[in-house]
Amino acid sequence: MDIRKVKKLIELLESSDVAEIEIKEGEEAVRISRASTAVPAPVQYQTMPAPAPAAAAPAPAPAPAATESSKEASPKVRGNVVKSPMVGTFYRSPSPSSPPFVEVGKQVKAGDVICIIEAMKMMNQIEADHAGVIEAILVQDGEPVEFDQALVTIV
Repeated sequence: MDIRKVKKLIELLESSDVAEIEIKEGEEAVRISRASTAVPAPVQYQTMPAPAPAAAAPAPAPAPAATESSKEASPKVRGNVVKSPMVGTFYRSPSPSSPPFVEVGKQVKAGDVICIIEAMKMMNQIEADHAGVIEAILVQDGEPVEFDQALVTIV
């Protein structure tokens, strides 16, 4: 490759925002890259004044009281609750045209697949951790679930 072409490529690279260029002519190849001479600007954090301790203290007090009253208002969950081990999307069946893994009233053994949770394009089978009968399915098909959210109760 002609040295004049290489010099011209270097000039073009310097005058543009391109960081690297590679040219092949037949069996010859040239790669020209430039190291960035710009130093990244230091990150500046603005500190916020800490909230007054008196303002923070009253907030936690009502939360336990609300939790206790909500427990009394909601029906007691009996049996074993299978919880979501991850954040994702809950599916009752392996495909839209397939029957659900479990139905209310169905007998399951420990290790039986009860649902699928899709997380990051991965289908994760969730298995029953106890043997028994499905008492309730607490999540709708296709609904997003959170970590440790109750999915199914087994009695």
